[in-house]
Amino acid sequence: MAATQPQSTEFPYSLTISLPLPSHRLASSALRALEVDAELSPLVRRDFALKCADTQDEAADGDEGKTVLETTYMATTNRMLRVAVNGFMESLGVVLGVMEELDVDVLEEESKA
Repeated sequence: MAATQPQSTEFPYSLTISLPLPSHRLASSALRALEVDAELSPLVRRDFALKCADTQDEAADGDEGKTVLETTYMATTNRMLRVAVNGFMESLGVVLGVMEELDVDVLEEESKA
């Protein structure tokens, strides 16, 4: 997680969370699952992006190299930022738990061990 400098006078508080995942498919699935729930407060904005773990490999790998889910929150107050990020972390925990329990690739890896 990285706090960023204020970029907007309307939303001066921001935080970027970078979550590396094992594959592009899992990162993309997490993004799609999390972006369904819109932010409830007009005082908070959230953006998602898929990034490469190594920025030097971004052009060479294409979409398959994008395994990092980057979530940027912007809010009008630090309290609103904290509340939004706490809710996001709860949702993220559910998504990752489901992936761990139900993902086909994860099950295949466990059966090999």
